[in-house]
Amino acid sequence: MIIFMGVAGSGKSIQGRILADELALPWLSTGEFLRMLVSGERRKDMIAGKLLSDNEIIALVQRIFTIIDPSKEFILDGFPRTTAQADWLIGQIKHGQLHATAVIHLVVSKEAVHERLLSRGRPDDTIEAIAERLSEYDQAAKPILQHFTAAGVPIFDIDGSKPVKEVQSQILSVLKDKTIQA
Repeated sequence: MIIFMGVAGSGKSIQGRILADELALPWLSTGEFLRMLVSGERRKDMIAGKLLSDNEIIALVQRIFTIIDPSKEFILDGFPRTTAQADWLIGQIKHGQLHATAVIHLVVSKEAVHERLLSRGRPDDTIEAIAERLSEYDQAAKPILQHFTAAGVPIFDIDGSKPVKEVQSQILSVLKDKTIQA
C-alpha cells in the first residue's frame, strides 16, 4: 500500500491516479468514496468542511478494502486523517492484513491550496471550509506522520507545488527502490 497524505489541494488525487496508472495499481480515494456514499445530514456536514467521525471513516475504508485484494499493492488517497485512523491502519499492518510500502506526503503552501481548491469549483470548497481543512490538517498531520515513523513505515516529503510531471518524477524516484507488486 502506498499512502498519499497532504492537505486538500496538495495534489493527492491527481498524483495518486497517475501513479496508479503508471504502476497498474488500484487507486482508492476516500474522498471519492465519501462523495459517492455519504448523504443526508452527514453530507451537509461534509460540504461544510467537517470531517466524519473516525468510526465512520474506518467503516468506509473497510468497505473499500472488500472490493480489492488488500494483499496486493494499491494506492490509498486521503486516509488516514487522524491519529486514531492511523493507529487502526498501523494495527492492520502489524497483524499482516496490509503491507505499507511508503507514505507519500505532498507538501504545499496555504496560498497554493487556496488557489487550487477555489479553482476546482466543488461545493465543499468554500473559503471557510478550506480554512477549516487547513487548520485540521496542520494539527493532525505531524502526529500521524510520527505514528507511521514509529511503525517503521517510510515517509517521503514531496514538494507538491511543482508541475504535475515533476512531482510524479520525484514520487517515482523515491519509490524506485521499494518492492511494488501489482
